Amino acid sequence: MRQLFIIITSFLLLLFQSEKEEVSNAPYVYVLGVAQDAGYPQINCEKQCCKRVYENPEYRRMVSSIAIVDPISKEEWIFDATPDFSEQVKLLNDHTNRHGDLPEGVFLTHAHMGHYTGLMYLGREAMGAKNMNVFAMPRMKSYLETNGPWSQLTLLGNIALNSINNMKAVQLNERVAVTPILVPHRDEFSETVGYLINTGKKQILFVPDIDKWQLWEHSITDLIKQVDVALLDATFYKNGEINRDMSEVPHPFVEESMELFENLSKEDKAKVHFIHFNHTNPLLIDNSEAVRTVVKYGFKIAKQGAVIIP
Repeated sequence: MRQLFIIITSFLLLLFQSEKEEVSNAPYVYVLGVAQDAGYPQINCEKQCCKRVYENPEYRRMVSSIAIVDPISKEEWIFDATPDFSEQVKLLNDHTNRHGDLPEGVFLTHAHMGHYTGLMYLGREAMGAKNMNVFAMPRMKSYLETNGPWSQLTLLGNIALNSINNMKAVQLNERVAVTPILVPHRDEFSETVGYLINTGKKQILFVPDIDKWQLWEHSITDLIKQVDVALLDATFYKNGEINRDMSEVPHPFVEESMELFENLSKEDKAKVHFIHFNHTNPLLIDNSEAVRTVVKYGFKIAKQGAVIIP
């Protein structure tokens, strides 16, 4: 009887160890930045929201971006090339100990300044990269190919543009696949997409910019239920947050999103990580009333430098 107990215990320990190794080797999210396109602090802002950063530089946050890291293949992909791209590549390299390397590719969401202008650091005036893989939707690809200075990046072979299409998966390796999903946004120069990232057994939704959830042909609540992690647009916490007509810069207010998500289960709410905060958004301030409210209702707040394991 004792021998049978030892055999069963050994088997369970081996099974637990196998599952633990599988989790530790699974691809995961590494958060490279959480701020809106213009960063935090924002240019020429003399309000208290930015003064606190001038006085305490450790509060600075880089522009919204994430990486997918595959520990098995030692590959990484960055989502959006922000104005902080140089520092974010360094942050990622420090995390993965791949010093001096670029990621395997960059997936772009759209042509607003915080989401693609970091490509300039791959050009002649900077590192002069060789055929860096950049994945872009048709209008975004055409925009880069036909407008300077971006066209020079393709002409000189600094970047290699890869076409992607709505709801068509791109298989990056045997574990990681990425599917772009069109979202309604201010599409002056390109279409806008979010991404559904499949890491084998887990799925991650990344939507840093959208006008309003109700304008989307997809149900955000249904998608949250289907995925394991959802990094979602939280540019503004509430209406009236900035001194301009906020209909000119439509985004789902965090208050609106929490109301829309209130009937989700506790487990589904915990999947939501808010990201892409304007400099006025109190979610940038640790332990603010807004932060406490979001946490109380069961949601999470993306943190720069955080690892998110689905």
